[in-house]
Amino acid sequence: MTNADVWETLRRFTNARIALGRAGSSLPTAPLLAFELAHAQARDAVHQPLDTAALGEALRAAGFDTLDVQSAAPDRDHYLRRPDLGRVLDDASVARLTAQAAATGDAPELVFVAADGLSAFAAQRHVAPLLAHLRGNLDGWKVAPVVIATQARVALGDRIGELLRATIVVVMIGERPGLSSPDSLGLYVTYAPRAGRHDAERNCISNVRPEGLDYANAAFKLMWLLNEARRVKVTGVGLKDRSGALPAADYGVLGG
Repeated sequence: MTNADVWETLRRFTNARIALGRAGSSLPTAPLLAFELAHAQARDAVHQPLDTAALGEALRAAGFDTLDVQSAAPDRDHYLRRPDLGRVLDDASVARLTAQAAATGDAPELVFVAADGLSAFAAQRHVAPLLAHLRGNLDGWKVAPVVIATQARVALGDRIGELLRATIVVVMIGERPGLSSPDSLGLYVTYAPRAGRHDAERNCISNVRPEGLDYANAAFKLMWLLNEARRVKVTGVGLKDRSGALPAADYGVLGG
């Protein structure tokens, strides 16, 4: 016999595992199976490879050129065991970015990096729709092709931005999966990117996904940070996110 929990009415307000009920001294079967499924989804998110071809196609359909790179981690096993390799580009990627910078001549103001990170699900599902929401607000910005990076950590964007001579880099990366969010996307904004930048020199927007911070609100916050970073020439602890104090109209209507 399953006994209902007195907190059951609170469950509609959170994805946290509360008010699951009891079956004797254990959990009922349904919540136990749901937990095991969530655990499996989190594991899959870490190990699932990013489908770069499909992501590139979706980005090009949204109006963005793309460029593929990889970190110095040759495979997922090395990536998970050697975080340092995920912060360094492999030689072929360095050559590709150097050639891109030479071919374009003028340095871009902005480069987006779509990275698998610890959840390829996040990049696969959310990068293209997020940039589609942002697209109409990038008029007046000189934007480089979106760099699709595999086996990537956040700091890989510093070297990418440095090689492309970009003013600002935005790394859109899969966050460490949780038991209620296997596909959460994080956005890391760094002004004057170069190898050796510290996390204190970045701004972060976290939990971008329809069940968390939705695309329209994430795009609004990101656009606010980008405009402010360009104005004050700094990100990180020197740039506080005050976007919540402004009406959306101040930075345009962000639609799908």
